[in-house]
Amino acid sequence: MNKNARVHPLAAAICTLLVLSILPDCGIAQPYRWVDSTEQHTAELLHGRTPLVRYMYAPVDDSSNERRAETYKPYLHVFSPDGSQILTKGPGGLYPHHRGIFFGYNKITYGDDKHCDTWHCLGKAFQQHAKFDAIDADDEGGWFTSVVTWHGEEGEQFATEHRTQDVGLVDGMLQIDFESKLTPADEVDSIQLDGDPQHSGVQFRASQKVPDETSKQTYYVRTDGVGEPGEARNWNHRDAGDPMNVETTNRPWLALSFVLDGERYTVLRLEHPDNPKPAHSSERDYGRFGSFFVTDVTADDPLDVKYRFVVKQGEMSVDECQALYNAYANAS
Repeated sequence: MNKNARVHPLAAAICTLLVLSILPDCGIAQPYRWVDSTEQHTAELLHGRTPLVRYMYAPVDDSSNERRAETYKPYLHVFSPDGSQILTKGPGGLYPHHRGIFFGYNKITYGDDKHCDTWHCLGKAFQQHAKFDAIDADDEGGWFTSVVTWHGEEGEQFATEHRTQDVGLVDGMLQIDFESKLTPADEVDSIQLDGDPQHSGVQFRASQKVPDETSKQTYYVRTDGVGEPGEARNWNHRDAGDPMNVETTNRPWLALSFVLDGERYTVLRLEHPDNPKPAHSSERDYGRFGSFFVTDVTADDPLDVKYRFVVKQGEMSVDECQALYNAYANAS
């Protein structure tokens, strides 16, 4: 897939998608199409009749603590490649702020020494989908760009993010290209993003059923081999001399393999070579993994990051993961 080679029509997108959504199943290859529900604040990508991802973009709702917790950040639910079940977690459960593919930092400084946390969305901090800059699909996949506003300690906007997610099936696996550009709001000179690998960055969180039922069957595939079930490695931000820190820094890729409803799935996360470094990784047996880095963001130097997620029903070998990374890095 290469979204940059496509045209992203804005005005005609929804009309086109509505027409596609009522096409009968004629036994031929079906196009990708979005089903966008403004009432439910969801946009679901279908391939034929098979759901692949569901973007959750409800506006923050302060009517109760429960509703606020459900709506304080947009995220992407991920389905199995055959569409039979959702692999990711929504609100609630173990660590309720974890959900799907999501992005945030727990130690943000901006403006006149203001501080906030868009990972846990504590106090009045939150992220909110403001609008779609683009949403479309063709016979290779579907993509959208959402404008996400980041709000700080008093609920004020301090940053704007353009988040693009480009999705399709490739060789029977689900592929999601995640790209983000974060810039300060007009009245903010600079932003410092800081935190730790467990509470910052672009991360994936598997279904709540994993910690509830199968966490000890979870394992990670790394560049140095396949890990043991239940084993997790993490960069130690409290001890720079920890021997674990070498392998968990600047990983080109990392794969999570977990069991859900009796089926094993593997999610491979690929780091774009141009992403900021050093990037430090985090793993958990309950199915949350990713990496983070410390950086400063200004209008002249916005934050640009890119990742690819590849979802397979079944296991992945080290060689398979490396080959997928090589293809991604060489195409960049």
